[in-house]
Amino acid sequence: MQVLVRDNNVDQALRVLKKKMQREGLFREMKARSAYEKPSEKRAREKAEAIRRSRKLARKKAQREGLLPMPKKAPIVARAR
Repeated sequence: MQVLVRDNNVDQALRVLKKKMQREGLFREMKARSAYEKPSEKRAREKAEAIRRSRKLARKKAQREGLLPMPKKAPIVARAR
């Protein structure tokens, strides 16, 4: 993975690198590999993730069909620089 450092701006390059690593799923992978996960725990985790995904899809489908109210959007607040 490469990141260009422009005008000796290392802080910006680090932010870009962190964003790329986040998109690639590197942090999740490092956390998963930091300790051994028993096969039974892995199955339980994957099953819980699948249930969470299916509930989320069902909730979104119900919102699209009008059975549930749509979530309220947060107002956009301008930040001072």
